[in-house]
Amino acid sequence: MDDFYREIIIDRYKNPLNQGTLDPHDISFEDDNPLCGDHIRIDLRVGEDGRVNEAVFDGHGCAISLASADLLMESIQGKTIDEVKALTKEDILEMLGIELGPVRLKCALLSLKVLKAGVYGLGEASDDLVE
Repeated sequence: MDDFYREIIIDRYKNPLNQGTLDPHDISFEDDNPLCGDHIRIDLRVGEDGRVNEAVFDGHGCAISLASADLLMESIQGKTIDEVKALTKEDILEMLGIELGPVRLKCALLSLKVLKAGVYGLGEASDDLVE
């Protein structure tokens, strides 16, 4: 089963489906992982009903970081902001489907950290957002 998920991660890294920027956007935030240099920006457009209509990411980083961002953007389209705020690190790990060590975990959770900082309107992202 791990091989299946590894294929998905490599495919999403090489051929992301949700990469880009939105201008105009309703929510935008970016941050990096100082341990490895990964950098992610997330842009969202939110409808009047409070649901995410469009979600994209841009940036650079390792396969885990970028695949995680791509899968996360896909998963939040159509969700309410409250549903987005309720996402956890377990949700990201389930999307990726493989076991990760502590360093790779930071890579995988960067997009969730950036997303939550954006939807909460914070001036800076914190690891506390993904616990």
